[in-house]
Amino acid sequence: MTRALSTREAVAVVARREFVERARDRSFLVSTGITLAIIAAVVALPQLIGLGDTTFRVAVAGESAAFQAGARAQAELADVDLEIGATADAASARADVAEGRLDAVVDGSTVVVERELPASLRVVLDNAHRAAAGDAALVEAGLDPTEVGRALAVAPLQVDTLDPDAEAAQTRGQIAFVGALILYGQLLGYGFWVALGVVEEKSSRVVELLLSAIPARALLAGKVLGIGLLGLVQLLLVAVGGVGVATATGALTVDAAVVQPVLVVLAWFVLGYTAYACLMAAAAARVSRQEELQNATTPVSTLAIVSFLATFYVAANPDAVLSRVLAVTPPVSALTMPVRSARGDAAAWEVPLAVGLMLGLILVLVVVAGRVYEGAVLRTGSKVAFGEAWRSGRRT
Repeated sequence: MTRALSTREAVAVVARREFVERARDRSFLVSTGITLAIIAAVVALPQLIGLGDTTFRVAVAGESAAFQAGARAQAELADVDLEIGATADAASARADVAEGRLDAVVDGSTVVVERELPASLRVVLDNAHRAAAGDAALVEAGLDPTEVGRALAVAPLQVDTLDPDAEAAQTRGQIAFVGALILYGQLLGYGFWVALGVVEEKSSRVVELLLSAIPARALLAGKVLGIGLLGLVQLLLVAVGGVGVATATGALTVDAAVVQPVLVVLAWFVLGYTAYACLMAAAAARVSRQEELQNATTPVSTLAIVSFLATFYVAANPDAVLSRVLAVTPPVSALTMPVRSARGDAAAWEVPLAVGLMLGLILVLVVVAGRVYEGAVLRTGSKVAFGEAWRSGRRT
């Protein structure tokens, strides 16, 4: 006689089945590939095509040694890459601008460009022109520009940063913000997979066979666990792939400022997914057809969208009272707290409070979702009212 499975064994069997079947699903492979491709493109393309590393090519007509020296000095101060040289043929240089071989030609007090003068290049050329014209005026007045420049030379202000971690905090915040955007898709996508699995088993009557062998709550727990593990694996692949591409292209250097926000996002996926998966499962158990699933899960999807929009507010207003509230309020905190904590905006008590409140919500949702699932998963036909499913779950 075959021994009945214990609850733990039943959960493990269902989780393994869900993980393996979903991992083989084409949609999982395609979504993973697309997400990795998008992350790689966003990180690598600016480096590969030279965005933010443009070199301006400028020619100066006539005697221009002082202007060139001033332009090079201004370009170094403004962190602008500049190639500048003299030309004896202004007409030929204009033709080079028209054909794209030069970005600009300086002819006296005029700058010739094809369409528009980039703002960063304008600042460099304006300052160089002003300095050269000023030196010429001093010479004409019988003064030595070098002596005047030495007298006017003042050391720049020294910057004393009270928060030495500011730059690293900004990097952590940027990574966590991108991670929160990805996390939104993961929470909604994998939560919907749980709901879809519940309805598929219910509409095909497979659930009746499964419940003859294992308890309803073990079936639900295994489904949530298996799909959640797969989501965590995908998120880990995306994180490793994104950081790997950023490191290979020189956009990032792997250190604590990179690793810490990645780990924070992964941890909040576990908490957020558990909450949203329970909500999705409870909603899906009350309907019998896939056509009804979208309508049944709309409140949960709306909550996820609100959390997603709240992430932008918290990122833009870190010191606002509402940001502090949103960062500790579950399940919104699953998307808002990673950004706030990674950037260092959260007080020491905020993160434990957010985690504690989320765990408390999860405990409540596990009980509620399990009972609603038990009471409604075998009911076919029209949508089961929440109260009826709750009462049937108690009898079960």
